[in-house]
Amino acid sequence: MRRILVLLSAVALVVVLVIGLTQASGGTSGDPTKFDLPEAKAELADAPDPLRGLYAQANTLIGGGQEAFDARLAELKGTPVVINKWASWCGPCEAEFPVFQNGTVKHGKEIAFLGLNSQDKDPAAKRFLDKRPLPFPSYTDHDSRIAQTLKIGAGFPMTIFVDRDGNPVYTHTGAYRTQKQLDEDIERYLQ
Repeated sequence: MRRILVLLSAVALVVVLVIGLTQASGGTSGDPTKFDLPEAKAELADAPDPLRGLYAQANTLIGGGQEAFDARLAELKGTPVVINKWASWCGPCEAEFPVFQNGTVKHGKEIAFLGLNSQDKDPAAKRFLDKRPLPFPSYTDHDSRIAQTLKIGAGFPMTIFVDRDGNPVYTHTGAYRTQKQLDEDIERYLQ
């Protein structure tokens, strides 16, 4: 019996160490409710145009459908774009918000970040953003038409990378769990 207890204790210690090391090395992203939006906006205020105008609309929902979204992408042509599809009811979306909050501050002067709030209701999305602010705007996509045009799958979350010429070059399925994952994809597909 004593050997079993010692073995179980050793296994529990290993599990605790693995979890601790994973978190220390960026295995988790943080609490999206603790993000300092005013500080992020100040950091991005000197981004070059058209990024400065984009980030001036931080944490807002923008309507207008496909036409408004396409106009924004046309305005951003010449700049790489990361588009993240999310919804207020999506747990993995919430879990990856810190990655995009921090990623925008880190890369936002060279890369445009956009949200695509899909299959959601505006009041729910606004309440969600009130607690988990994003340093970039999100376009509403209630019926997923924009997502379909971008050929983003039905799952959540999904992230699409668009090169400087406006061409989709990569779609990431599922949540980003770490900043390192997003940084590596930015380096691989947009640099």
